[in-house]
Amino acid sequence: MTKKNQYILLATISTLLVIIIVSVIVMMSNQTSSDNTKSDPALNNVALPQLNQTVTDKESEVKLETTYGDVTIKLFNQYAPLAVENFLTHAKAGYYDHTIFHRVMADFMIQGGDPKGNGSGGESIWHDKDKQIDSGKGFKNEISTSLYNIRGALSMANAGENTNGSQFFINQNSNNQAQKIDKNNYPNKIATAYKKGGNPQLDGSYTVFGQVMSGMNVVDKIANAKVKTTGEGSEPIAPVKINHITILKEVK
Repeated sequence: MTKKNQYILLATISTLLVIIIVSVIVMMSNQTSSDNTKSDPALNNVALPQLNQTVTDKESEVKLETTYGDVTIKLFNQYAPLAVENFLTHAKAGYYDHTIFHRVMADFMIQGGDPKGNGSGGESIWHDKDKQIDSGKGFKNEISTSLYNIRGALSMANAGENTNGSQFFINQNSNNQAQKIDKNNYPNKIATAYKKGGNPQLDGSYTVFGQVMSGMNVVDKIANAKVKTTGEGSEPIAPVKINHITILKEVK
């Protein structure tokens, strides 16, 4: 074999090796991409009570009577017992009566539950009573793979991990969020639910303990109220109040 033919053969072999290597890399990349679009099978076996349009015998139900209309919400005693007990106890005591939604942000959420009305107040029912549950900074987060900050979810507001007091918020955002989540970390049905809105960036940091059953039109109206300023101080110019919270059903 002449040197010229040897060079041609080596060049051919080198080209084939490059093609094979590139093909393997592309196949691995495609496999990784495919894997990232599939949920962990175990996640698809968990209960997802937010997607159930009925109130089960393990769930409580309340009606927020606001100056903009009523919002009916079911509460998940089974998955967030501390948050639900805290909310129901405060509600029965009239703690939330005549308080305002002090922070409303369209395409995000509406927040209330602060007797001071400025975001700096509110305590849990265990404050100064049970240091095992609330050492003085609030009670612990209750994070569940069954509950997510989809549109209409009721969640505890906090100032950091395990600082839950009395404040809460309702997720209002109605924009498609499905492309913002790692589907490998979400049940398929929740990934689909996020197409209708919500705030997946809050998952894992805030306790979800309820879901709006009726009255999202009221939530939307509150979220779009004219505010004094934007950001943390986005309080409506005309106060939006919680007149009263009626307990429709309580699981003992």
